Amino acid sequence: MQPDLNIAVLVSQGQHPVSGRARRAHQDACALELGLSLNGKVSAIHAGDPEQDALRDYLGMGIDGLTVLKQSAEDDALELLYPYLNEQQPDILLTGVRAECGEGSGLLPYLLAERMGWPLVTGIAAIESIENDEASLLQALPRGQRRRIKVKLPFVASVESAAAEPRQVAFAKARRGRIARLNPAPAQSDLARAEWSLSPAKPRPKRLKVGTAKTAADRFKQATAKAQGGKGQIIRDDPQAAAKAIFDLLVEEGVLRK
Repeated sequence: MQPDLNIAVLVSQGQHPVSGRARRAHQDACALELGLSLNGKVSAIHAGDPEQDALRDYLGMGIDGLTVLKQSAEDDALELLYPYLNEQQPDILLTGVRAECGEGSGLLPYLLAERMGWPLVTGIAAIESIENDEASLLQALPRGQRRRIKVKLPFVASVESAAAEPRQVAFAKARRGRIARLNPAPAQSDLARAEWSLSPAKPRPKRLKVGTAKTAADRFKQATAKAQGGKGQIIRDDPQAAAKAIFDLLVEEGVLRK
């Protein structure tokens, strides 16, 4: 592993999917765990409110400090993060795939990579090695499969939940950790967001069943498993019956409601 790496990790406040309680975002915590496993200097960065209690969960993972670029919820995070990162020039920039609350579009890694002029690798599970300014990454694919990708430094990578689980939060470290508050020049407001009309969320259609694998054995089983028969049928020369069969399947899976 190449020594003396400068690793930046973008973190955000997360939200528990059941209770709604503020917490560290799981994918961001996986990204920080991945950064801590490398041989280099790790700096965690957040754009937002420095008073969010959940930010201390990242300090509890063992980092000395956290840098917060103060901004309001209406500001565009890209306009604050790009000048700061362009000045720091990290070798590796790690993020989660998407935020757990707020806009959560997953576009920030793409926009930062485009602005910085760096390559972007999405949904990685591990960084296997870094030698001669080239990194070997393991990308997580559906059904537990993995793909090895080589990329030159510097680069941006979004970390998938399939990466190593983040370590537990140490309460004493979380309290002792230092949050550095920076007040950069005000960023321009997100003009697109200003035009949005907000309304209470409605129940969304359920997705078709997608298996998730946590262990190597589960990944192997999903990658080699054959489709289970028994309920399939072949309909020829009867468009109405075929359409009804598709409709009934979507209703059964919860994608559509009668």
